[in-house]
Amino acid sequence: MTTEATLPTTAASPTARQVWTRARGIALALVLLLVGAVAIAVVRSDARHGELDPRSADPYGSRAVAELLADRGVSTRVVTTLDEARAAAGPDTTLLVAVPDLLTERQQTGLHSATAGSGGRTVLVAPGGAAVERLVPGVTADPALSLDSTLAPACDLPAARRAGTADTGGIRYSTHLEADACYPSRRLATLLRIPEPTTASAEGTPGDTVVLGARDILFNNHLDEHGNASLALQLLGSRDHLVWYLPSLSDLPDPDDERSFFDLLPSGWLWGTLQLFIAAALAALWRARRLGPLVHEKLPVAIRASETVEGRARLYRKANARDRAATALRSATRTRLAPLVGVPVTQAHTPESLLPALAAHLHGAPGDGQPLHTLLFGPPPGDDAALIALADQLDALEREVRRP
Repeated sequence: MTTEATLPTTAASPTARQVWTRARGIALALVLLLVGAVAIAVVRSDARHGELDPRSADPYGSRAVAELLADRGVSTRVVTTLDEARAAAGPDTTLLVAVPDLLTERQQTGLHSATAGSGGRTVLVAPGGAAVERLVPGVTADPALSLDSTLAPACDLPAARRAGTADTGGIRYSTHLEADACYPSRRLATLLRIPEPTTASAEGTPGDTVVLGARDILFNNHLDEHGNASLALQLLGSRDHLVWYLPSLSDLPDPDDERSFFDLLPSGWLWGTLQLFIAAALAALWRARRLGPLVHEKLPVAIRASETVEGRARLYRKANARDRAATALRSATRTRLAPLVGVPVTQAHTPESLLPALAAHLHGAPGDGQPLHTLLFGPPPGDDAALIALADQLDALEREVRRP
């Protein structure tokens, strides 16, 4: 007798073709999503190029304002660093800060120190709550924005009265200082002019600070609407020189003033994250209570044994698992034959115990004369025909053993 041979296994893992067939729909969706995102980014990349830049002729640029000021003898110079902006402050200069919110806290405080008492005009374009409080102490930004974009002056400021209605609706401001509060929206001004209390320039024109709640009157595509052009020219053309401050990446803050990652996150992120965790916990609790404990239930229908065998056979065939099918057939046959020849079931799969007892009960060679060891413990069949032949031979062997 020889020992049981090691049976090779057939891989049941999906092939590359099967993986591609299953995943091609998801891959196609991802590709379309990526292409769409790139297309949107390309289309919108030029939409706000050069925003509030007096050198840009794009819709959201401000070149038209600079050209009109040049026709009136007002020179426009663009600066991109805080040091240049502070050095330019003077009685004959209007300093426009395009994006005050991009400045750090220390930069905002330093800019206020340079412009206070300079005798010139400082124009702040749509500063937020924290920025306006440092750049113009005493002025507060309201969290609620204006509902209307086009507003009436409703003040005594000559520039506003001459311009008439303008697109100043945006951030609304309040102050306890002596100021011209113009273009109100729900009783709060969207344009403030705060004069310097004591300092006057050499020409006798007092310095002041203008807080503008919206950028629209400076954009090229809005300049010809309502009184936008008149208001912009009067606010920026009161001095001979206009310094246009555009904060940039080259305007590096002091190392001690660098903001951390959490400083860059919008306010309220902590409460928002906490709410998400609470919502997730409640959803998990709801789903857990909905599922309930495990309950043993009877099958709703009776499944015939033949259907189970046929389904399992189809799975074997789909996976080309002839080795596993042959192993299952031989194992079941050995288990049924062992009690018939007086061998314990625990030793049914041991050739040394089963084969001698089985040979003693047989009157001749089983089937077509194939040795018992090869029939019950041999290698797996090479094709489907060999597997069918093996099943027939095992049936013939079992019938012969059961024959009285």
